[in-house]
Amino acid sequence: MTPEQTMPDLVPPMLAAPGPLPAEAGWAFEYKFDGVRAIAYAERGAVRLLSRNGNDVTTTYPELQQLAGLLPGRRAILDGEIVALEPGDRPSFARLAARMHVAAPAVTLVKSVPVVYYAFDLLWLDGRSLIDLPYQRRRDELTGLALQSAVARTPPEFVGVDGGAVLRAAESGGLEGVVAKRLGSPYRPGKRSADWTKVPLVRTQEVLVIGWKPGEGRRAGTIGSLLLAVRDEHDRLRFAGHVGTGFTDVMLGQLRDRLATLERTTAPVPDVPREHARRAGWVEPVLVGEVAFRNWTPEGRLRHPSWRGLRTDRGVGAARRQPDPAVPPASGQVRGAFQTPDGRWRVEAVQRGGDHFYRLLRGDNVIDGLGIAAVRQLLDQAGVDFADLVEAHPGAPAGRPEVA
Repeated sequence: MTPEQTMPDLVPPMLAAPGPLPAEAGWAFEYKFDGVRAIAYAERGAVRLLSRNGNDVTTTYPELQQLAGLLPGRRAILDGEIVALEPGDRPSFARLAARMHVAAPAVTLVKSVPVVYYAFDLLWLDGRSLIDLPYQRRRDELTGLALQSAVARTPPEFVGVDGGAVLRAAESGGLEGVVAKRLGSPYRPGKRSADWTKVPLVRTQEVLVIGWKPGEGRRAGTIGSLLLAVRDEHDRLRFAGHVGTGFTDVMLGQLRDRLATLERTTAPVPDVPREHARRAGWVEPVLVGEVAFRNWTPEGRLRHPSWRGLRTDRGVGAARRQPDPAVPPASGQVRGAFQTPDGRWRVEAVQRGGDHFYRLLRGDNVIDGLGIAAVRQLLDQAGVDFADLVEAHPGAPAGRPEVA
C-alpha cells in the first residue's frame, strides 16, 4: 500500500454484475438501497459529491456537508448511496426524485425531503489508498469511522449467513434487493465485476425518452405517457413501449420543462406502432429515465412499466436492454465450451431437457440460463471481446456459439 498524500480527484465507482445469489462461503451480503450512487470526498471540513457518471452534485444535497463533521481532521473517499426515506426508514426513489434535479434546493425542500448518505465502502483514508485491500479489510476500516448520524449511516453487512435469508429480509423490509460481495476482492474502479453480484427484487431498466402523449381527464394539459427506447446488443435504438403510471405532479412538471427544450419533428426510432405515434410529440433521445417493469414482450416492449424518475446520474449509454435475470446453476449436459485464452472466462452451451441455453463462468461465479445476446453483453461489460473466445477442450464442437 503506497502512501498517497494528495487525495485523488476522481475514483470511478465499482459496479455490480447481475447474477444468482452465491451459495458458497466467502461472501458478505448487503442490502441494495433505492437511491443515487455517489462518491464522497471529505477533506478540510468540506465534502464534494460526484455521481456515478462523474457529475458534481455537491450543491444538490447541502445537508451532506455534515458528513465532514463526522470525520474531524480526517481525509477520506467514501462510496455510498444517497437515499430519501419514508416513515419506517424505507428508501423511496419517488421522494428522492424531488431532490435529484434541483441544483440549489430551497431550505423548505431540504427540510421536507431530507436525504441520508449510506456509506458502504472506504476507498482512501488519510493519504492511504485502500482500493487494493480485500473488501472485508476496507469494510472493517469503514466501521471504525463510526458514521452514524441523521445524515450518514454505515449500513449492515451479513457474513457467514444464508444469502437467501438476507434477501427475504430485504423483501419484507421493502428494500430493492441484495448485493453479494466477495470478502477477498479488491475495489475495481470503473469496472463491472461479478465480485459484486446484485440480486434485485424489482426489475428496473434505464430507458431513453423519445416522445410523449398528451394526457386526458385529470392529466389534461400535461403529459399522459412517455414513449421509450433502449439500445439493443448492436447499439441500435429500439422502441420499447410507453409508460403512463408512477408519475407524481412534481415529476410531470420537471418532465414538461425538460421536454419542451428537446422537441423534434420526427420519431428518433423506426417502426413505432401507429397507435403510439398518433398525437405524439417527439424529442431528441438524450434524457435517461428509469422504469420498474415485470418482463419483456416477444416484440421487445416493456410489460407493465412504472416510471421511477429521470436519471441525471446516468449517461445515454446506460439505456441498454439488460439481460434477463439469471437462474441459479442447475444440472444440464454441456454440449460445447469456449473460453478466453487466459482461461479466466468460460462460456458453455448447455442442454437441459428440451432447453438450450448458455452458461457464463468466471472462477466460482456462475450465471446460468443466458441467451447469446446476454452472454455478449456481460462479456462486453467485463472488457472481454467475444471474438477472442477459443475452444475450451478438444471434445467441444468446433466453432463459436451461434449468434441468434
